[in-house]
Amino acid sequence: MNEVDMISLIADAFNLKHIQISHTIELLDEGNTVPFIARYRKEKTGSLDENQIRDIEDRIKYLRALEDRKKTILSSIEEQGKLTAELKAKIEKTVRMQELEDLYLPYKPKKRTRATIAKEKGLQPLAEMILKQDITSGHIEEIANDYINGEKEVADTTEALQGARDIVAEVISDDAEIRKIIRKMTFEEGLLETDVKAQPEDRTVYEMYYEFHEPISSLPPHRILAINRGETEGILKVTIDAPVEKMIHATESQYIKNPQSLFTDHLKAAIKDAYNRLIAPSIAREVRNALTEKADEHAISVFATNLKNLLLQPPVSGKIIMGIDPGFRTGCKVAVIDQTGKYLEGDTIYPHPPQNQYFEAKTTIRGLTEKYNVDIIAIGNGTASRETEQMVAELINEIKPEKKLAYIIVNEAGASVYSASKVAQQEFPDLEASMRGNISIARRLLDPLAELVKIDPKSIGVGLYQHDVNQKLLAQSLNQVVESAVNMVGVDINTASPSLLKYVSGLTSRTATAIIQYRDAVGRFSNRQELKKVPGIGAMAFQQSAGFLRITDGDNPLDNTAIHPESYDATEKLLQKFKIQDIHSGGQQLKMQLPQSGGTLNQLLQDLGIGKPTLDDIVENLAKPGRDPREALPGPILKSDVLKMEDLKEGMVLKGTVRNVVDFGAFVDIGVKQDGLVHISKMAKKFVKNPLNIVAVGDVIEVKVTSIDLQRGRIGLSMIVE
Repeated sequence: MNEVDMISLIADAFNLKHIQISHTIELLDEGNTVPFIARYRKEKTGSLDENQIRDIEDRIKYLRALEDRKKTILSSIEEQGKLTAELKAKIEKTVRMQELEDLYLPYKPKKRTRATIAKEKGLQPLAEMILKQDITSGHIEEIANDYINGEKEVADTTEALQGARDIVAEVISDDAEIRKIIRKMTFEEGLLETDVKAQPEDRTVYEMYYEFHEPISSLPPHRILAINRGETEGILKVTIDAPVEKMIHATESQYIKNPQSLFTDHLKAAIKDAYNRLIAPSIAREVRNALTEKADEHAISVFATNLKNLLLQPPVSGKIIMGIDPGFRTGCKVAVIDQTGKYLEGDTIYPHPPQNQYFEAKTTIRGLTEKYNVDIIAIGNGTASRETEQMVAELINEIKPEKKLAYIIVNEAGASVYSASKVAQQEFPDLEASMRGNISIARRLLDPLAELVKIDPKSIGVGLYQHDVNQKLLAQSLNQVVESAVNMVGVDINTASPSLLKYVSGLTSRTATAIIQYRDAVGRFSNRQELKKVPGIGAMAFQQSAGFLRITDGDNPLDNTAIHPESYDATEKLLQKFKIQDIHSGGQQLKMQLPQSGGTLNQLLQDLGIGKPTLDDIVENLAKPGRDPREALPGPILKSDVLKMEDLKEGMVLKGTVRNVVDFGAFVDIGVKQDGLVHISKMAKKFVKNPLNIVAVGDVIEVKVTSIDLQRGRIGLSMIVE
C-alpha cells in the first residue's frame, strides 16, 4: 500500500477530502505541531480542528506501521521459500494488523509444540492424508502402521494417529479464515462471566460480579474496568463463554469436504482439539485484550474531556485570595496571594481537635483578611474541610457590615503532590512542603490552567479507573489535552512559569527554562521577535510558538493577540485599507465593514495575500484583542454561609458545580461535605447515551435532591427539577 492508498483509506474513514488528508500529513511530516496546524494552516487543511488532525496523525502512524510489518513478514516468509503469489496478494491487501498477524501465523517461528514434535517423528504425511480426505476404503490401522518407529518414539498406531491429529489441529488453528470466523462469533455471541474466587469476609465493591454474565458485545467500558480490577485484586475469576458447538460446526463446514473419508472422525477430533486447546484460549485472550483496549480508550477519552473542561475553568482575576488547606492534628495552613499569584504571607492555625484553638484561629484569619484586604477565601475540600468552612462562614457573618467577603470550596486533588514536587521547591525554596499546598489551592482559583499544569494530570481527580488503564496511552492523551488547553488560551510570556511554557506549541522543557533564564537576565519581553534571541529558539520553534505567546503592554499591540507574526503585514494592510488607527477601538468597526463574499472579498484576499480563514481569525482577534476565551464561561459559585448534609431535604432545589463526569452520571458539589450523584437516568427527560453530552466538569447546574443517606454519606440528585 503506497501513501496515495493510505490517504484514500483515511479520507474514506473520516469522510474528508483527499487534499485535506494529504496536506495535513505533509504538515505533520514537516514537524508542525497539531495546535499550530489547527490554528494557522486552515487554508491547507480545509479548517480541520485539532481532534480531526490527531485522528489523521494516529491513522497514518498505524498504516505506516502496518506497511513496515508487512515488509518484515513478506521477507520472513520468502526466506522460508513459502511465499506464493496468492499469499503475497492477501498480505499486501490487508488493512488491519490483526488480519496480517493471522496470515503470518502458519509461518511464524514457533516454540516446540506437539505438532512440531509430531513432524519430527515423521508424521506429516499421515496428517496430510487426514486433511486431504482422499482415502475412502481400507483400514486406518494398516495405513498408520507404516509410521510406527521405535527410534522416533512412535510405539503404535494410536500414537501415530494422535501425532497426526496434533499436526492437523495446528494447521486449523493457524488458519486465518477460521480464526476470523471464531473471533467474530465470540464477539457477537459470547458471554463474559465472572465468579467470586473466595467469599471475602467483608463486603467489597465487586459484589454485583460474584455471579455475573453479560454479552461481550454490550459490556460497557466502566464495567470492563471494574471486572479487570476485581480480577487483578484476586477477588474475581473471569471466563469467556462462547457458542462452542456452533463454532466447531462452522469449522467442520470449512474443512470436511468428503464425509466418506476414512479419516473423517480423526479430522473431527482434530477440529475439536484445535478449538479447545489452541484457538479458544488464544481468542479469549484477544477478546479480553480488545475489551480492555476499548475500555481504556473510552476511560481515557472521558478523563481527557473532564481534564480539558477543568483546565479551561474561568480565572477569578483581580482578587486577593486566601487559601486554606484544612487539617485536624497538623492544623490548617493559611496563605494569602495577590492578584498576580504572588505569595504575601502565611500561617498555621489550629481551630479543630485536638488543639481546639478556635478563637485564636478566627482572629488570625481576620487579621490577614484585614491586612491584605482579602476578597475570597478558598478552602480545600479534604480532611476538616467542612469544619473549616463553618469557622470561615461564622467569620464572614461577623464582618459582613465591614467588608464584602466570600468563600468557596476548591477541589484540592493534587495539591499535596504539587507541594512535594521539584516545581514547588523551586517556586518556594524557603517554605515547608506543608505550606505550599494552600498556595496552590488559592492559585487554582486565581488561574486554574496556570496552576494545574504543574501537577501530574492523573492526580487532579477527574478520572475513573485512571490507574488501571494503559498508562502510556493515558499520559500521551492527557499531555495532548494540556497542550491543547494551554495553546487555546495563550500564555503571557512575561509571567508564565516553565510548567506552563513547556506546553506551548514548539517549546520544550529545555526551551521553556531558557525563556525564563533570558527573562531573569534581560528583563521582560517587549515584542515577539525578541524570542529569537533566546538560546535554543530557532526559526521552526519561533514559527510554531510565537502565535500562542502573549505580550501585554509591548511594542506592538498585535503581540497580545492570537494573530501570528507571519500575518502582521496582512493585518497592517487591512487596518490601513479601512483607516483604523487603534485596534482596541476599531476592531468591531472593521468586523462590520468587511465584505462577506463576492468579488470584493476575493480582491481583498488577493491584495492581502491570505485566505478567508486567516482573514476571519485576524478580524476576530482585532475585534477582541487580548481576549481570554475562558471569560465566556460561568464563574464559580461563591458562598457566605454553610449548608450541612443534615440540612438537606428531599425535593430541595440547589445550584451545584459539576466536579467529575463518569459513564453512569456526574458528581456535583452542592456545598455539603459529600458530592451528590446525578445518575445518567436523572439527567434529562429523554434517553441520555453519554453524560458528557449533557454536562461538563465546571458546569454550574440546578439540581433537585432525590435521596439522602446520612449513614453512607450518599446524596442522590436529579437535573429534572420540574
